[in-house]
Amino acid sequence: MSTEDAAAQLAAWRARHPEVRQVQLLFTDLNGIARGKSVRIEAFDHVFHDGLPLPSSIAALTVDGDDSEGSGLVWEVGDMDGLARLVPGTLLPCPWLATPSAQALLSFDPAHGGPATLADPRHLAARAIAGLAELGYTPVLAVEWEFYLFEADYRGGAPRTATPRGAHPHVYGVEEIEAQQAFLDDLHRCCALQGLPLVNSLSEFGPGQFEVTLAHQDDALRALDQAVLFKRAVRGVARRHGLLASFMAKPLAAKPGSGMHLHLSLNDADGRNVFASEDPGGNALLRHALAGMAATAPELMALFAPFANSYRRFAPYNCVPLTPSWGVNNRTVALRIPSGAAASRHIEHRVCGADANPYVAAAAVLAGARHGLVHALDPGPPVEGDGYAQTGGVPLPRHWPQAIEALAASRFAREALGERFIDVFIAVKRTESERWFAQVPQQDYDWYLHTL
Repeated sequence: MSTEDAAAQLAAWRARHPEVRQVQLLFTDLNGIARGKSVRIEAFDHVFHDGLPLPSSIAALTVDGDDSEGSGLVWEVGDMDGLARLVPGTLLPCPWLATPSAQALLSFDPAHGGPATLADPRHLAARAIAGLAELGYTPVLAVEWEFYLFEADYRGGAPRTATPRGAHPHVYGVEEIEAQQAFLDDLHRCCALQGLPLVNSLSEFGPGQFEVTLAHQDDALRALDQAVLFKRAVRGVARRHGLLASFMAKPLAAKPGSGMHLHLSLNDADGRNVFASEDPGGNALLRHALAGMAATAPELMALFAPFANSYRRFAPYNCVPLTPSWGVNNRTVALRIPSGAAASRHIEHRVCGADANPYVAAAAVLAGARHGLVHALDPGPPVEGDGYAQTGGVPLPRHWPQAIEALAASRFAREALGERFIDVFIAVKRTESERWFAQVPQQDYDWYLHTL
């Protein structure tokens, strides 16, 4: 875009939003957490045209915002700045904030971002999309989020869910939707203002748990940008309604966890779905892609379930997969082919927790699909009936350190996703894991203090 075109675009945006007083500039870190700066509108023109310097360490922060030793992005490079630029199409109003505000996503400039560029999750997703483009395919992607609504006065212990019927499950409950209609109406309004394509919302199995699906997009990177923006909108609108929206994978011990399901198909150069098939089990191309996703899932598990809490979600009969299995219209498997018209045939990836970074998780899914297509892999027969009763196959890692080390040792991950990205991700996760296990939780005292 020329300087003149950029100036005209900014002037047009300012004319449409004369009320805006500040712009929040947001970089999505490895953990999917928005970090950045808020600038007054008077200073925004400079950022719009010239970008924003950000420290390289922002790409390698732990979940609690601390540096990760060994990432190579802190002391080793003097925590140097890299130039970040606005992601096109993400300069949008933030209607849930009291101060008239806008927001925009940031990503490191490939030419001037410095060493943090290769750890930028959005660039990771872009490279995975480009990998499929080399084969002549355009990924079509949709993100489906689950989250809990809690009362906002949480002060420790189990948080109280925002539900009209106590702690009992009411999946697809109409009263649950009606009880949070003000929140949902406001959420849909804010998302409409941001151009986020919400398809539906429903009450999930857990009390106070909801699921919202975003529409399929044939611009996969835009679909992921929208997923990041949607998560932020949910949390912001919830706060305005006196609620806490949490995308934690397993916030309640005895209740279902929350997932992030990724729906994937591939278009050819003419925009036709190459997975389209009258066969409910899909065609050969779909099964090749699915087989690659299944074959690589165990070693990529840390990208799908990136935190200690993530692994509390994986238990039998919780609609959460324990093996990289596949099936047709079956919610007990990892990779589901939903029912529907032949033209809509696609794969639903059901492994990720709601705590996963959508850029990172999608990059791993797309890389797995590419692997299966390149090598024409065969996924074997589908699971029929109870997937939890099936035996055999390579199980998904059930423990955080196991998943971290499987990723660290994965030649496929390093080749498909980049050596530098994997090194930074592993450094962050090992730092978090060491600090997690260095704590002595209440359960240790409950079990051991008076017993041993």
